[in-house]
Amino acid sequence: MWNGDSLLNKLYNEAVSQHQANAKRELRNERRPKLKAALREVIGQFESNLGHAPKRLERVQCDGFVRERVELSATPELTFAAYLLIPDHAEGPLPGVLALHGHGYGSREIVGLRKDGTADEEKPGIHQHFAVQLVKRGMVVIAPDVIGFGERRLLSDLVKDPDTSSSCYNLSTQLMMLGKTLTGLRVTEALKAYGYLASRPEVNAGRIGVMGFSGGALIGYMAAVLEARLQATVLMGFTNTVKDSIFAVHHCIDNYTPGLLVHAELPELIGLLAPRPLFLESGEQDPIFPVNGFRKAAAEIKAIYESEGAGHKLETDIFPGAHEISGRLAYDWLKNALTNLA
Repeated sequence: MWNGDSLLNKLYNEAVSQHQANAKRELRNERRPKLKAALREVIGQFESNLGHAPKRLERVQCDGFVRERVELSATPELTFAAYLLIPDHAEGPLPGVLALHGHGYGSREIVGLRKDGTADEEKPGIHQHFAVQLVKRGMVVIAPDVIGFGERRLLSDLVKDPDTSSSCYNLSTQLMMLGKTLTGLRVTEALKAYGYLASRPEVNAGRIGVMGFSGGALIGYMAAVLEARLQATVLMGFTNTVKDSIFAVHHCIDNYTPGLLVHAELPELIGLLAPRPLFLESGEQDPIFPVNGFRKAAAEIKAIYESEGAGHKLETDIFPGAHEISGRLAYDWLKNALTNLA
């Protein structure tokens, strides 16, 4: 055939058949470490910047919480800002959350601010100011700026188009040519933000979870797979199969990791979080992470959790909405999961 459709289907089916054969041949306690190591390898690693000292940039009293902004660095030549939200009158170390935004104008979008840093008093958008929702439930939240969005767009992109929505394309393609990935860089920075959060005296370092939306959920699940001390995970607007979403719908290039599908489909990779608590949320009308793919992936993840004796630690919610956050169950679930850890 002149077209490549049948070849792509053949290669995908062969990859999935190989995953299944490997899973049958390998014991669970052999396969899971192999997949974690493969995940770390395919996203690439970055040199640590151990000598950088965190720097506070601002401290603002808000309605019911204090908002700090700090500067961190995970790798040389690159710093990033993160908002830290601390409940008023906090008594004793509190649960903490690493909050990861998706495509948009950066962490300001989830901490109740407009693009220019002023208070956003309008109805929130698809991110629903979710970091504020979490801090108002008594958790300390860190929201790092994900590279490629808002203030972290490439200067070379802004010279060409000051209104460009992201720098995902140039970051992704250039890092891939250098044997690294944008996902790897984003995960590295997310884990640096987690480490800073864990170091804060207001936080119980043994009760930290992660919540991510869309591209932030991609970063979140990988960060939690690679960092076992992240105790609970919420993935919103992301969970699916590669075939039903990433291959079937036009996505930003930052969703593609070279070689990932050689090792496992997305549900098995998310299933590496078992037996830690996991919540999966999806909008019934989500056009880029379709609900049928969500249902299929959730069923596979449930089977993994049950095989680990942790079926009761997995919750899902399909809400009547599109590609957006609901949080109608997820916010309280995360607070309870971190509060009631064994």
